[in-house]
Amino acid sequence: MPKKTLKLITDSDDDRPIYVAGSFNEWSAGDERYQMASSDLPNQYEYTFDFPDDISHIEYKYTRGGWEGVELGRFNESAMNHGRHVADDWSTPDRVSNWANAGLHYRPELLPKIVVINEEFEIPQLIRTRRVAALLPHNYYESDRHYPVLYLQDGQNLFDDNAPYGSWGVDKQLASMAGRGQGDIIIVAIDHADAQRVSEFTPTFKTKLGRGDGSDYSRFLAKTLKPYIDDHFRTLPGPEHTGIGGSSLGGLISIYAGILYPQVYDRLMIFSPSLWVTPEIPFHLTKVTHKFRGRIYLYGGEAESKTMVPNLHRLQKGLTKQSESDKVVFRLEVDPHGQHNEARWGQEFPKAIEWLFFSDVAVTAP
Repeated sequence: MPKKTLKLITDSDDDRPIYVAGSFNEWSAGDERYQMASSDLPNQYEYTFDFPDDISHIEYKYTRGGWEGVELGRFNESAMNHGRHVADDWSTPDRVSNWANAGLHYRPELLPKIVVINEEFEIPQLIRTRRVAALLPHNYYESDRHYPVLYLQDGQNLFDDNAPYGSWGVDKQLASMAGRGQGDIIIVAIDHADAQRVSEFTPTFKTKLGRGDGSDYSRFLAKTLKPYIDDHFRTLPGPEHTGIGGSSLGGLISIYAGILYPQVYDRLMIFSPSLWVTPEIPFHLTKVTHKFRGRIYLYGGEAESKTMVPNLHRLQKGLTKQSESDKVVFRLEVDPHGQHNEARWGQEFPKAIEWLFFSDVAVTAP
């Protein structure tokens, strides 16, 4: 069984431990078996693999204990996977310039209480079931307070360190916010539908992906799930305390649901929405867009695609034109190096939460 020592040099003084996640451990971030050891030189780390004979090549990334702390590139862009052949010379070390959420420190006792409401929550509008979970404030059961609620799509990628595409690290972000006296909110995480994800997150009108089930899915969120959450948890049920959000196609369906149900949601968290599917979304909904009043947080990275940021500007302009503009406020954040991934959306999450739910300062549309 060949042994190979992986070496790493990092330019950061971050004091979080470093782990290797990759094809050898199903990309499990924070796996204690793969924590690197400090070498004799500052900011240098090592890990020695003992490979079985049937492994000839590995792919991997470095993390600070979770995907919300994954390695980044020189300009804070997403880093590509590393790859090495077992038979090669491993004497040359890897180098990591930056880490996601380098300042993210939290006390474990402030982590939210994660309650799986149902592994098979019924969606009668689609004749399907879905896992739905709630992230409750850490002191929820020691309090009689009522809380705002944010409904987030793609629940598998929000707080699971073993998520195949990485995690937002919402639980750790909320714990970090709690340590600063912020973030008293309930997050409802709705898992996506795997093979039916594209269909559920695609609006019902004609798009580049055809006509989806977005109307039925949006109705489930507003008419079935929200009443259940309000009945079983201490929520602030009004639209000014209720938000919906997501990333990519999850961001697209959140725009659609927010516009369809303005009486339910006043807060929209839209990260890197797949507007290429239907660039004219505001114009397809002219009859209802004007009813939306609230806050919309838009985020996108210029490194995601050539159309991401221009489409966000078009969306903002279109919604402003058709809504009661003095009743709608926007915040548009653009990252020149931002790429399309969960770690970057996790970084944006606390800023969006604070502005959408806890800030008195509103940024109006230009």
